[in-house]
Amino acid sequence: MSARLRLALLLVLAATFGAAASALALSVKPTAEPVVRTVLAEDVDPPGAPGRTLGLSRVTVEPGAQLALHRHPGVQIANIARGTLTYWVVSGSVTVHRGDRALRTIRAGQRGEVRTGEWIVERPGTIHHAANRGKVEIEILIATLFKDGAPPSIPVRG
Repeated sequence: MSARLRLALLLVLAATFGAAASALALSVKPTAEPVVRTVLAEDVDPPGAPGRTLGLSRVTVEPGAQLALHRHPGVQIANIARGTLTYWVVSGSVTVHRGDRALRTIRAGQRGEVRTGEWIVERPGTIHHAANRGKVEIEILIATLFKDGAPPSIPVRG
């Protein structure tokens, strides 16, 4: 094979690989959001709670992600299905449960961990923030009872 033919073949191969690499780079999805809330089910104005929406959601929190300081417009029960959530209470308190047992209470000014299989009740006056300081994605299953049309969380200025 002549030197000219080899050079032409190398140029064609380089152009082909370059085009394939560019196409692959364009097809890669952008990085996922660090905190994602997915609504799984909702019932507007359920019996016994007119003017309220009963909801079930899944929240995923990537390693290193933080949830900003916030509160909820109604009662929320959060069950940690996977991972460990580091949780700070600024105002109010939450009691950490496992099954029907109360394990510990995180009070205003305190930080605590909520681990896989544990759950908490967040009331409207509880101002808090949280983070995933671990190496695995956290999955939280959340049941809410909020006023119809209310947002899932309300930011609070620090």
